[in-house]
Amino acid sequence: MLKPDWLSLNLAGLFNVPTKSVFFSKMSFILGKKIGMTRIFKEDGEVVPVTVIEAGPITVTQIKTKEKDGYKAAQVGFGKDKKPNKPKAGHLKGLENAKYLREFSDERQATSGNELKRGDIIDVSAFNAGDFVKVSGIAKGRGFQGAVKRHGFHGMPASHGHHHVLRHVGSIGQRFPQHTLKGTRMAGRMGGKRQTTRGLEVVSIDKENNLMMIKGAVPGRKGTLLEIAKI
Repeated sequence: MLKPDWLSLNLAGLFNVPTKSVFFSKMSFILGKKIGMTRIFKEDGEVVPVTVIEAGPITVTQIKTKEKDGYKAAQVGFGKDKKPNKPKAGHLKGLENAKYLREFSDERQATSGNELKRGDIIDVSAFNAGDFVKVSGIAKGRGFQGAVKRHGFHGMPASHGHHHVLRHVGSIGQRFPQHTLKGTRMAGRMGGKRQTTRGLEVVSIDKENNLMMIKGAVPGRKGTLLEIAKI
């Protein structure tokens, strides 16, 4: 488990990306846990805002095939489950009890000749600095919010006779069809749903500490489980 003093790491050394790994390092996906955000400085002095993620290692727990399951996918496990229930323990028999199980469908593995097998381990060295990835996770829950915060509405004018309507929604329909149309942007529950951010750049990785640094922000709070895949 990563120590709380992760900010005290020598971030400058993370740019030395390892090129070899004893693990299965040719797949293009991994699971991780969001640690937080910080900034690093490049050699030319440029400041780069990054999200630090504790990524992997993950274990392949099941291979789903077209013949047996109707689709192709690899199920992987991440984290440690101290008290798994009996069905989960039976499913993971012979493997380490994983806390999280997720599936990835990677068509590129079938054409690359790198077929996964149950028990294979994928670590952070499967990625390199400069790779572009998509990151999926549960966004922060914001509760019940108005249209200005939830949808970015500009609000009503603050003068010329407008009274206490600065953050109101405004019109939500018309005379026909005499009911509010589905999908109309109004106030409501914000966040707390699965969100994917694409086109994020991997700035550096640290295999010794299982750390990945991605430029910019990713969905979720600290501790959120993230699914990371190359694009």
